[in-house]
Amino acid sequence: MGKVRVALVTGAGRGIGRAIALRLARDGAAVLVAARNREECTAVAAEIRKRGGTAWPIRIDVSDPGSIGTGVEEAIDLSANAGTIDGLVNNAGIVESAPFLAHGRETGSDAYERHLRVNFHGARWMIEALVPGMIERGFGRVVNVASSAGLRSYAYAAAYGASKHALVGYSQAAAQELSRTGVTMNLVCPHYVDSPMTDASVARIVAKTKRSPAETRAFLAKQNPGGTLVSVEEVADVVAELVEGDRNGAIVELVGGQGRLPREETMIWR
Repeated sequence: MGKVRVALVTGAGRGIGRAIALRLARDGAAVLVAARNREECTAVAAEIRKRGGTAWPIRIDVSDPGSIGTGVEEAIDLSANAGTIDGLVNNAGIVESAPFLAHGRETGSDAYERHLRVNFHGARWMIEALVPGMIERGFGRVVNVASSAGLRSYAYAAAYGASKHALVGYSQAAAQELSRTGVTMNLVCPHYVDSPMTDASVARIVAKTKRSPAETRAFLAKQNPGGTLVSVEEVADVVAELVEGDRNGAIVELVGGQGRLPREETMIWR
């Protein structure tokens, strides 16, 4: 088993990505903190350094291949003294809710295309930028943060679900092709997470219904099989386990209701 020396985490300026960046740094990896908002990335990188770790902020908009190219070049230059980038966590994502026939009409643009561009193609472009080097060196760890929406379907989330299903299918196929290369690719699929993305969902539901924010959060928590929202630390713990281990092609479904990692029976391992 090798050890990841340098990891790049997308969507790392807040929420799940921030928790993942902090956890990987705590485990000894140098972390490239990447997101569209450089100020948020700078704050997370500073937090890691304050705790004794090594980190650099990188601006990457995963919906823009040009931004990915520029950001990856900067990331390679910044981290050169720490080692090659042998860990990649694709966490950046968007979610919007609307009836499946109204996604384009309500937003004025094609929500399906927008979700696929960020949630699927963004991860794919990051993989295409970094995984060839991992294969050449014979070692690498890729973890794609998908969603329970990539394993089943939810009303009013057709565009989001379609993009996450695409990411799950792609990752499973890629994992098979990566077998015996020394590079692994795994998936984490949480149900509703206590994160800024869920906060935004709560705000949208409150705006459209008479529920209070507290009632709405309780409602979403009850949708999780575990009865509570998944914590960002739970997600970070599983990502760290996959980054540090040799599993390949695993899907870990987090359902909430546990302090840290859920019970084995609440995870799907494949």
